[in-house]
Amino acid sequence: MAAEEGKVDPMKQFQIEPLFGSNWDIAGFNIAFTNSALWMAITVVLLWVFVAGGMKRELVPGRWQMAVETFTGFIDDMLEANVGKEGRKYVPYIFSLFMFILFANLLGLVPIGLIPGVHAFTFTSHFTVTGVLAVISFSIVLAVGFWKHGFKFFSLFVPHGTPLWLMWLIPVIELISFLVRPFSLALRLFVAMMAGHVLLKVLSSFVIDSVNGGAVFGAFIGVPSMLLMIAISALEILVAGIQAYVFALLTSLYINDAEHLH
Repeated sequence: MAAEEGKVDPMKQFQIEPLFGSNWDIAGFNIAFTNSALWMAITVVLLWVFVAGGMKRELVPGRWQMAVETFTGFIDDMLEANVGKEGRKYVPYIFSLFMFILFANLLGLVPIGLIPGVHAFTFTSHFTVTGVLAVISFSIVLAVGFWKHGFKFFSLFVPHGTPLWLMWLIPVIELISFLVRPFSLALRLFVAMMAGHVLLKVLSSFVIDSVNGGAVFGAFIGVPSMLLMIAISALEILVAGIQAYVFALLTSLYINDAEHLH
C-alpha cells in the first residue's frame, strides 16, 4: 500500500483544472477559470507590483527601484544592440514579454507544493500559452514590416547576392524559414520548461519509492536522487532566466528584420 501511495505521475502537474465556472460556455467553447488562468493572473499582479514599486523615481534610488531600472536598461541595451535606435520604441513590449515569461517560469518553481492542496502551476509549459506569445510577437513583426516597407517587405525573402538561377528556390526556403519562426519560438520555451519539471517529478518518485523500499534503497537511491533534484532545481532557475532572455532576444532579432529588411 505504501508503494502504491508513493507513485508519482510526472504529467499530472501540467493538467489544467477548472477552479470555477466549469459550465460557462461561449459559442460552444468552455471559458471556465482554470488553475492556468489563476497563475497567469498572479504573474500579472506580481509583475505590476514589481514595476509600480520601482517607479518612484527617488533621487537616491532604493534597491527595488534599482532592480526595475536594471531590467529596463538591460532590455534597452539589448534592443539598441540588435535593432538600433529604432528599437527604443519596442522597449515596453519586450520588457513586458521578458518579465512576464521570467516571472511565470520562476513562480512555477516555488515549492508551495509542500502545502497540502496547493501547488504552483507553470503555464509556460503549455504550448497554447507560449504559442499565443509567439503569435503576438510575430504579428508585431508583420505589422511593422508592412507598415514601414509595404510590399517591399517581401524582399526579406530574397537575400542580397542571390544568383538568378536560384531565384526559384531561395525565396521559398526563406519564406518557409520565416513562417516557422513563431512555431520554433513557442516550442523552444514550452519544451524547456516541461522537460525540467518532468525530470524533477521523476526524481521525486525515485525518492519516495526508495524511502518506502527501506533503508538500503533510501541510502543508495533516495539520497543521490534528492541531491540530483537540488542540483537540477538550481539549474531550472538558470533555465527560467535563459528561456525568458532567448524569447525576448529572438523577438528583437525578428523585429530588426522587419525594421531593416536584413
